[in-house]
Amino acid sequence: MELLELLQMAAPVMMKGVAYTLLFAIGAMAGGLILGFLLAVARILPFAAISTPAAIYVSLIRGTPLLVQIFVIYYGLPGIGIEFSATAAGILALSLNAGAYLSESIRGAILGVSRGQWLASSSLGLNYGQALRYIVVPQAMRTAVPSMSNTLISLIKDTSLVSVITVTELMLATKEVIATSFRPLPLYIAAACVYWALSLCFEVVQRRLEKRLQKAHQV
Repeated sequence: MELLELLQMAAPVMMKGVAYTLLFAIGAMAGGLILGFLLAVARILPFAAISTPAAIYVSLIRGTPLLVQIFVIYYGLPGIGIEFSATAAGILALSLNAGAYLSESIRGAILGVSRGQWLASSSLGLNYGQALRYIVVPQAMRTAVPSMSNTLISLIKDTSLVSVITVTELMLATKEVIATSFRPLPLYIAAACVYWALSLCFEVVQRRLEKRLQKAHQV
């Protein structure tokens, strides 16, 4: 089978896998950003009852493989009566994992804001929450975007792991085509190129966001 014919045959199945890959990536990005911000704030609060559980969660997630986390959510939780569909389990696992890493980027950026900014906020009569929202976080996000973007872009590659719970994302779709064509090398290379193209698209968004935040800071 000629290479062009092989790719034409594989394209419909692989494009369906790309759609699922984007669904997982975007869903996990949204969930991870929300969870990451909440964890970052929880970890810098001066209350051990809140900061300690958040720190333990981050340590646990960062210290265990994402694949194991996917298995626990999809195959383990049904044993105690908690069940998720394969799609929901994949998005949840990716979100929980990304949230732990994003929280460190956000926390580091918040702590990097000078103490003078906090003191100035207090002198203006802002409480802790208002200072965080209006003064500290806007400055922190400018420095957090590069590291956060790296984590979010890596989610595109991490979606390949959800193929183990029978979700037909790009990786599993590629394997299905290989099973019928017996041409693994060109198809795996094609899948790698698709992942690369998706990552490049998100890198463009990252650069534009960085430039926009930089301009806002200069103004």
